Amino acid sequence: MDCACPGECGGPDRGEDGVGVNGEDTWGQRAVCRTADPDELFVEGAAQNRAKALCTGCPVRTECLAYALDHRIEHGIWGGMTERERRALLRRRPLVTSWRRLLDAARTEHQRLASPDEGQVWDVIG
Repeated sequence: MDCACPGECGGPDRGEDGVGVNGEDTWGQRAVCRTADPDELFVEGAAQNRAKALCTGCPVRTECLAYALDHRIEHGIWGGMTERERRALLRRRPLVTSWRRLLDAARTEHQRLASPDEGQVWDVIG
């Protein structure tokens, strides 16, 4: 299965933490922000930096960002990026048809080349 709704179609999915996901356990259930006040994630100006900090170290940051990019979500902080940052990324990479596939491939390649303690795939998308 190849869809942008991780775990919701019953297909295999793994977060940055390596935990598998099934239809009952979506990546959103493992997100650091799941217990945060949603109003804290849909802010403007300097408050966005505080909201983005919540994403640091989140085990499903990549899945969250891919979901927002693939679904063209226009508002809020997703995967550590603001709506402005996501729009800029979409403009820079207009030929990407599946951010989920791209970010998964980047993570796999990074893990192959890097030590397990380094978990950043963000430089691949920029």
